[in-house]
Amino acid sequence: MLFLFILVHLFSSSGIAAPALHPTTARALADSQCDDINDCRKLFDIVWGCLTTIFACTWVSVHPNVPAPGEGSIAALGQRLKMMLIALLAPEIMVGFAARQFFAARSLSTEFELSMTHAFFFGMGGFVASDGYPVVIKAQLTEVPRGSLFLTGIKNVIRDDIEDKGNGDALSKGLALLQGLWFITQCLARVQQDLPLTELEVTTLAFVVAMVFIWLLWWHKPLDVQRQIVIGPSLSSGTQPTASRTKRSTFGEAMLLGIGSLIWGVSGDADPPSGNSVSAFWSTPKKSGMNFHVDVAIVALVGAVFGAVHCAAWNSNFPTRQEMLLWRACAVIIAAVPSAGLVTQASFGFSRDGLQEENCTIAVLKIVLGVLTAVTTGIVALAAVPCYLAARVILLTLPLIALRAPPAGAFMDINWTAYIPHL
Repeated sequence: MLFLFILVHLFSSSGIAAPALHPTTARALADSQCDDINDCRKLFDIVWGCLTTIFACTWVSVHPNVPAPGEGSIAALGQRLKMMLIALLAPEIMVGFAARQFFAARSLSTEFELSMTHAFFFGMGGFVASDGYPVVIKAQLTEVPRGSLFLTGIKNVIRDDIEDKGNGDALSKGLALLQGLWFITQCLARVQQDLPLTELEVTTLAFVVAMVFIWLLWWHKPLDVQRQIVIGPSLSSGTQPTASRTKRSTFGEAMLLGIGSLIWGVSGDADPPSGNSVSAFWSTPKKSGMNFHVDVAIVALVGAVFGAVHCAAWNSNFPTRQEMLLWRACAVIIAAVPSAGLVTQASFGFSRDGLQEENCTIAVLKIVLGVLTAVTTGIVALAAVPCYLAARVILLTLPLIALRAPPAGAFMDINWTAYIPHL
């Protein structure tokens, strides 16, 4: 948070970037005089660098669940692109989903002495019974007599075999992480050298910060797994399930489910899926309420950070005053709406505490006050969802529109020799 405060201060103080520690007056020329190819960058360089960074970070950070058997590569790609689009419109949703799967995996790992890779693979529908039905809830591991057989089958699977099924390894994740860190370094260098950032670069910086949370939560989750692993006995005496029995959620359903996870921690299905794979937003149900508190807190934190990074361009030189006011309003909306979920969840917790209160009057007051607050903030959060989505779309398009009149000095390149002599 201290780093975030410093970043906001650097961008917003006096309406310009922070003063450079190394004077760059000689380089602060008008863009019309930027005719030296070694000291300048083109509009294509700005757009290409931002778009490739957003794509690389989003592509690697999104870890879909295991698709249904027989599902073609086109359908799997469509599912991945759908999750990427949700991550672009509302990164908090993907962070909440990742947090829910992380804490479910950690609980599973601790309780059954599994590695985090095994636990994540379990929660993403990677293990199936001999008849093709997924083994994805804890009750299936504790029931008699099949539970012990399922658990033994999971432990007999070597972790390297699970990781080998994924199409993304530490190298691909590391390259994406380096791409994000390199972009952050460039942004900080431009601020330090009194060179302005375009709104597109500020937007890209916000995405990189949000994707870092997803990387950390999903670091041990296998990436882009296409095939399940068969373990243990049959779960059903019926016929083999077919791909058509698994209902794949539409984009709208996935978005609503993601919003539900953002506000109330909805995980989708409460029972084992009846088909042969799990849904896009499936997560192993948890009994512990504390993890849910942490889930919502993480989502609210990421939403606040994501909005705060946009607010860092509060006093940037926009082409028009209307665009500046629109940017400010949208940045505040995307920072405030996720916090409503935290208030809603905390209010329900306040009501639950009232059930354990010995004083009847205080108990009634806590329950009534908590429920009223939770319902009010929940309604406000739901009502604000259209505004939130509109703000996200605006903050995706406005930076591109603003490129028609970039601020003076935007095309000046970074003087790296100020940090690395003789470069």
